[in-house]
Amino acid sequence: MRHGDAPTRFVEANGVRYAYRRFGAAQGVPLVFLQHFTGGLDHWDPAVTDGLGRGRPVILFDNAGVGLSGGAVPPTIEAMAGHVAAFADALGLQRFDLLGFSMGGMVAQAYAKQHSDRLRRLILVGTGPRGGDPTPYQADVAKHARGNGNLDDFLFLFFGRSEAAVAAGKVFWDRRHQRTTDLDAPIRPESIAAQVAAARDWALPKGERFADLKAIAVPTLVVNGSEDVMIPTINSFYLQQHTPGAQLILYPDAGHASHFQYPSLFVEHAGLFLDSPPPGSLA
Repeated sequence: MRHGDAPTRFVEANGVRYAYRRFGAAQGVPLVFLQHFTGGLDHWDPAVTDGLGRGRPVILFDNAGVGLSGGAVPPTIEAMAGHVAAFADALGLQRFDLLGFSMGGMVAQAYAKQHSDRLRRLILVGTGPRGGDPTPYQADVAKHARGNGNLDDFLFLFFGRSEAAVAAGKVFWDRRHQRTTDLDAPIRPESIAAQVAAARDWALPKGERFADLKAIAVPTLVVNGSEDVMIPTINSFYLQQHTPGAQLILYPDAGHASHFQYPSLFVEHAGLFLDSPPPGSLA
């Protein structure tokens, strides 16, 4: 089963009905994907999900209040991470890998701080730490990050500025729309407003700046493009510098969704990281 034909399934926990899709390899450590601001199940790149699914089960997940999931979007990133914990428990995931993109990467950090014992590997893409540096392009980002965006919005927010980067963005757009049945629901205005509130809260440091990252006791890979206009690339350096043992990959001429601009390379790099022996082993 692959990205394009995996059925949407549902599981209930703590009174919330969560939508998800599971596909890829039948065996292996599951890799759970957490999506970006306003995004849902259908916003992932099948070149990435199917590529990584060749070696492991892949689980795409709509958090509370997003897409076909029930409940309401909570007002903090930490509360969103609580829903991830409930979802993982409902599926019986004892130990798994976690990939978070953008806002999903913030949620992944919050989950890892509280549940490092449940995670084997962590991948953070196009994201930043609590209290990170804001974008200098706030007005332009706000214009394009409206929810349920069109091609021009995605090209501005997610991809580099060169002709090659724009061409890669258009190819991604076509890949993303290859699935035509059993689609996710668009995000609702009240859910967008709640996500904005959560992002604003995340922008405020609590205590010593970046000190909370030391609680992430999980092998971590940080990935971004060199020209992220949504969450400036400097934030990826902060993540790598303050998360114990973290690795960093930056892709050239790429924006917020560098993994969608370079899907084959990202799958190779992420797969190498996920399949590597535990830190400190002699393998």
